[in-house]
Amino acid sequence: MELSIELTESQFEKIQEKAKHLGILPKQLIKVAINDLLNTHDENFLSAADYVLNKNKELYQRLS
Repeated sequence: MELSIELTESQFEKIQEKAKHLGILPKQLIKVAINDLLNTHDENFLSAADYVLNKNKELYQRLS
């Protein structure tokens, strides 16, 4: 799937610079950044949920 977005000149230049520094195309950098954002959010949520569930495990057992 392709997606079209509008960027400021400054944003596009920063993406080009970072991509060049990493030796990849700007399009690849954007794809990796979006993937990282989506996965990081999931990992953070899962870690927080796991922490809460483990912290309150005894309470949940007593309530059930």
